Amino acid sequence: MAIKDWPEGEAPREKLLSHGVKQLSDAELLAVLLRVGLKGLSAVELAKMMINKFGGLRSLFSASERQVCQLDGVGPVKYAQMQAAIELGARISREKLQRGKILSDPDLTRDYLMRQLSDRAYEVFAILLLDSQHRVIQFVELFRGTINSASVYPREVVSLVLEKKAAAVIVCHNHPSGIAEPSSADRRITERLKQALQTIDVSLLDHMVVGDREIVSFAERGWMDKSIP
Repeated sequence: MAIKDWPEGEAPREKLLSHGVKQLSDAELLAVLLRVGLKGLSAVELAKMMINKFGGLRSLFSASERQVCQLDGVGPVKYAQMQAAIELGARISREKLQRGKILSDPDLTRDYLMRQLSDRAYEVFAILLLDSQHRVIQFVELFRGTINSASVYPREVVSLVLEKKAAAVIVCHNHPSGIAEPSSADRRITERLKQALQTIDVSLLDHMVVGDREIVSFAERGWMDKSIP
């Protein structure tokens, strides 16, 4: 049954328009994207089946076309609809954090980094370059590692900062395991970077670790002002 044929008030689309998008469940939101289900299976039931099959939205939306299309009744069109939704969200996030934007909203930064890094199967170390007014200059992925670790070279960070004439930076990396809790190695590399950047009078404002559903901020934990032996 198509969503448009559901009784008024029951369809996810009607619920969205009446009560707002935040009132919809994961399955209902996906059902709005899918538009129709299968014979004997509503769009919401199809959405629930897809989410359960992959163990969650993150795994579903990061799956390959081949993996998604192995599900009964799910073809390239539905896969394309899902990918378009992901990309629209990413582009909106990038637009909000475009060059020249003053970085004063922690939630905006978290949303941007979550969209950029949370679904990577490998570790990525990146840097957000800012000017003296904390306006965004550029977001740059510097290093990629294995699923367990990434090699970070302070000399290359300093070289990039000088090239872009940044006055302050936020560094970040993801944990492919999905657990955002920083390791002792994360804290040590933060100290090395802080010391390297101090030699060129550039502030390291924060180190943010991205997991599946959360981001841990070194600054919020008070670690940026503490030296790690």
